[in-house]
Amino acid sequence: MHPRPIARHAFPWRPLTVLMLAILIGLVSPAPLADKQDDDDDDRLEEVSVHADWIEDLREGKIRLAGDDAAVDMLILQRHIPIPYDYIATLMRTPNAFGQGVACIICHSSTDPAKSYRGLDLSTCEGIRKGSTEPPARPLFEPGKPAKTSILGRRMRNNRMPLGVHFSTHAKAESVTAVHTWIAAGAKNDATFQEQVLPLFKADNAFAEGSPGCTQCHMSNQEPPSFHELDMTSYEGIMLGADSVAKGVDKATKIVIPGKPEESSLYQHLVEDRMPPGIPPTADRDHPNTLILLRWIEQGATCR
Repeated sequence: MHPRPIARHAFPWRPLTVLMLAILIGLVSPAPLADKQDDDDDDRLEEVSVHADWIEDLREGKIRLAGDDAAVDMLILQRHIPIPYDYIATLMRTPNAFGQGVACIICHSSTDPAKSYRGLDLSTCEGIRKGSTEPPARPLFEPGKPAKTSILGRRMRNNRMPLGVHFSTHAKAESVTAVHTWIAAGAKNDATFQEQVLPLFKADNAFAEGSPGCTQCHMSNQEPPSFHELDMTSYEGIMLGADSVAKGVDKATKIVIPGKPEESSLYQHLVEDRMPPGIPPTADRDHPNTLILLRWIEQGATCR
């Protein structure tokens, strides 16, 4: 695994750390702890407040607060705090909320494709849930379901490949179409793959001018030197997928779903740019606000 770069955040997480320190040194009095002992009659734990549970874990040494990002994880994500839509609305209106870039609603503020890219309205809860209205009209996610692989999750986290290709760089349609057609036809190890598809992954400038060949970064299932333990030098390596050592061969992340190019991350990475447009590929893809947005989706994307 590679260390994640430190990103500048749109909101001051530091006050959270200060509050916790104030509690620890006695400047702020925590609420009385609730009893956690088993009830002999019904074998249930008495309900504990979020605050009391947090203080108890601090006293027992279960928590080590290290950095502002960790505070978001420990205070919100690990404790399944409900994410209010008011916070999501603020994120959509705030520049640099997910990394360097303009506020989301600058480009996506109407369901009218003539006024807003893809007819996507991120200025309202209903618009976020509706998704794009310009054909192919589609929702960005399914409320209550895992969000990282949703359209919105991918656009917030996944960089376009080859890494470093600018969002305004026109992809070579012929090469992208060849990959799409191969996957749609069943992703077979046939003459078409060996003669027309596999060479694309090994050649510079195959998918965009000025871009290196895929195999310069993905040449084996060992990391290092190969990013995400992904081997794109052979059919077997491509079909095995990514992170086969870290996760195990049976749980490797498949980058090709035969017959389904739109669901295959290999194809997605060739045609989808990370949002907001122009964000550096080195920017933390798990920015705290991104994780909060995805958690809101998984909690049902409620509008209250």
